[in-house]
Formats: sequence, C-alpha cells, structure tokens
Amino acid sequence: MSWFTDKVILVTGGTDGIGKALVNELMQQGARVVACGRNYDKLYQLQTIYAGKPLLALSADVSNESDCKQLVQQTIKIYGRLDVLINNAGISMRALFSETSLETLHKVMDTNFWGAVYCTKYALPYLTKQKGTVVGISSIAGYRGLPGRSGYSASKFALQGWMEAIRTELMDTGVNVMWVCPGFTRSNIRNVALNKDSQPQGESPMDEGSLMSPEECASHILTAVEKRKRTLILTRQGKETVLINRFLPSFTDKWVHKFFFKNGVLIK
Repeated sequence: MSWFTDKVILVTGGTDGIGKALVNELMQQGARVVACGRNYDKLYQLQTIYAGKPLLALSADVSNESDCKQLVQQTIKIYGRLDVLINNAGISMRALFSETSLETLHKVMDTNFWGAVYCTKYALPYLTKQKGTVVGISSIAGYRGLPGRSGYSASKFALQGWMEAIRTELMDTGVNVMWVCPGFTRSNIRNVALNKDSQPQGESPMDEGSLMSPEECASHILTAVEKRKRTLILTRQGKETVLINRFLPSFTDKWVHKFFFKNGVLIK
C-alpha cells in the first residue's frame, strides 16, 4: 500500500506538465485527487481518463481569490478533508525588463505568488486538522534571478520567502511546508510563457528533449512529500547554480549572463 493511498491531494495546474504528471502518479498510488486548471477541454480529458475513479477535475484560475476559495470548498464538500496541497499552477515570461509591460509582471505575480497564497489560506484549517503538507512548486529562479525572467524570478523569490515564513509559523501545528525547485523540465510552461506584451510566446527557446521529464520530476516531488522534506532542488545544474550563487555571486552574474545571452541578445 502506498503512503498516498486514500489521502486527499489538491493539485493546482493539474492538466499540463509537472501538474498532470503528479495527478497521474497520485492516481496510480491510490490517492483521491482534485486537479484544477483553466482549460475546459483538458479538464474534460482528464476526467474522462479517470471516469469512475476518485478524481475531481475543476475549473479554477488561481489568480482569482474567489476561485481558490471555491476550489477548496468543493474539495471538502466531496472528500471531507484535505491532506496535501500542491501549489503547482504557474506561468513564466521571457522578455527584458526594459521592454516588458507591467501587465506581464502583474499576471506572473498574480498566478505564481498570489495563487499559492490564496489556495493555502483557505486550505490551511483543513491541512492543520490533518497535520498535512503544503507544497510550493518554485524554481531555481527563486534562488537566483534570471535575465529575461525578472517577473518570474520575483514571483518565485516571493513564494519561497513567504513559505519559509509560514513554515516557521506552523512548526508547532504539525503542518509541513515544502518548496520544490525542479530546474529546467520538459513542459508547456515555456510555450505559454508571456512575452513583453503579455501574450503567450508559442514556442520554447530550450532543447526540450534534453530536459528532465515531468514524470521523473513528479516522482521526486512525491517522495519528498512522503518524507516531509523542507526543500527539494532537482537537477545537477540547479544545485550547482544555487551553491555557486551563494558563495560566488559576482562570478555567477557573469556565468548566467553567458548562458542566457549571445552577442548581447537574449537567446534563452
């Protein structure tokens, strides 16, 4: 029997990438899952795949506080409790700050930071009752600001600082708070990343085939949830970046610039 058997898990952004991989793995391990997303077709497909099984696919935009409140309420109404909240929904961006509309930065922050805050706020009483776990899917960009992703980096720095604060606040309650930094992972996040005009990019600048798969990433995340870890940094490149940035920040500035720019032009 899996540790997740019969546990109630809420996954935001559960129709694509890491979120979908998490949902699939959790279903295989016997969990009762609530997955939310904004695309009705993908939600319908997910519900169809698991017809007759304990999966609830709900439409929700986590940047909307009301949607987050209703999402948690529906979870409790159907399942009666909540054991784990995985704040996975996120959006990226790719544009120089000097050229980026403020709308782009607002959209990224509203989804990546406020979405996690809203969901956690309304889920916390139920998670406390179960001595459950709050997970935030962050990024290496939450440790090291990345060029062309200033708003994304800001949202992940905010997410990790906030989660560290509430982790400390909740130490006596039995609730575990954990944040995960996957590094570059094959997913749709770069295709839907916002450009300077707040529109989806529609393409990925990365060699997606060389990146960690969402399934492998999901497996690592669930193992960490079961072990009630504090943080999880995936990929060798991610661990190296965090370590070098901590001790050699000026060197890292040059290293990161070289990685993302060619002849002064942002390429990744």
